[in-house]
Amino acid sequence: MSFIHEIEPDEATGKLRVVYDALERSRGKVANILKVHSLRPSALQAHLTLYLDLLFASGGLSRRQRELLAVVVSRENACGYCVAHHREALARYIADTQLLDAIAQGCDASTLDAADRALCEHAVKLTRSPDRMEAQDVAALRTAGFDDADILLITLIVAYFNFVNRVALGLGVTFDAEEVAGYRG
Repeated sequence: MSFIHEIEPDEATGKLRVVYDALERSRGKVANILKVHSLRPSALQAHLTLYLDLLFASGGLSRRQRELLAVVVSRENACGYCVAHHREALARYIADTQLLDAIAQGCDASTLDAADRALCEHAVKLTRSPDRMEAQDVAALRTAGFDDADILLITLIVAYFNFVNRVALGLGVTFDAEEVAGYRG
């Protein structure tokens, strides 16, 4: 649910029905962050295409690192919806609940390796002060082992989650434990 009207899957027709059906087949259900787009099925499809490319397509970053970026950016924006969803996904790759909590709450996550710490630092700076980004910030990612294609992907993921966090917060997208759990992929 959100501050605006949403079309539920059992009410969807046309292009929206096609998108919802594909989501239900691939992910098991339709997330509230996607339902909030239901009044603009073309925007929903574009959002979904970008999400799948950034979070699931091949590339130099692992799924774990992509979910780590999602949690860090969402934490910085105080987006409970996205923190909950992507912490749940990150738990598939990090079994240590204390570390997961530290990442989600912005506490000491010093047990992360150097590359993951560099990812987190970059995501925090780009989220908090994008106008202060410098060539040395990219150089720090290179030093941590990321190439230019990785750095582009990192930047796109950070930018994407800043966008999604604002959609979720701006439209009051809600969640509960049942809505967060049980997605495939």
